[in-house]
Amino acid sequence: MIFTFVWAGWEGIAHDSRVLKEVAFNQTSGFPFPPSVLILTFTDNYYLCDAAYTNTRGFMTPYRNTRYWLADFRRQRALTKEEKFNHAHAQLRNVIERSYGVLKARFQILKQMAPFSFPIQRDKVIACFAVHNFIRKCNIHDQLFMAYGENTLFSEIQGGESDGQFVQDIEWGSQGIEYMNTLRNQIASQLWSNGSN
Repeated sequence: MIFTFVWAGWEGIAHDSRVLKEVAFNQTSGFPFPPSVLILTFTDNYYLCDAAYTNTRGFMTPYRNTRYWLADFRRQRALTKEEKFNHAHAQLRNVIERSYGVLKARFQILKQMAPFSFPIQRDKVIACFAVHNFIRKCNIHDQLFMAYGENTLFSEIQGGESDGQFVQDIEWGSQGIEYMNTLRNQIASQLWSNGSN
C-alpha cells in the first residue's frame, strides 16, 4: 500500500490514461516503467490497470465485457477462464483502491483543495503522498491502514473510474498489444486449469 510514483501538475480534470500518456512520453518524468519496457524485451513485468487503459506491454487490463467487480463473485463463482482472470485481477487491484482509500480518508484536503496557488496545491498533494508512504514504511501502528486492511473490499471507484468510456489513446504498438493479450490468455488458462476460486 505504498505509492511508487506521483505525477502532480495537471490543472483541472484529466482522464488517467491522458496523464499516463504524458508521463510515458516525457523522458524527464522519471516514470518507473517495468524493466521489460525499458529494455524492449518481452518478459512478464507489468502494472495492473483498469479497463480504461490499453492492454499493452507493461500494462495488464482485465477482459472487457466480462464480470469484474469482487462483489459480483460473491454471488456466483467464475464461470469462464476470462471471469477467473478478472476475479484474480480485481483482487490484486483492490490493494490499489484501498491505498487510495487510506490516502483520501487521512487527507481530506485531497477531496476539496483549498484555493491556494497552483504550485502550492501541487506541493500539498506530493506532501500527502510522502506522509502516507512514511507512515506505511515505518510500520507505524495506524488505524486507517488497519481499517483498510488486507481483507477489506474497497469499491469506492467502481461506478466512476471510467464512466463507461474505454479510452485507448496510448499506443505502444501492435506487437506490444498482441503480446499482452497472449500473456493475459495464458494467465487466464493457467488460473482456470488450477481450478481454485
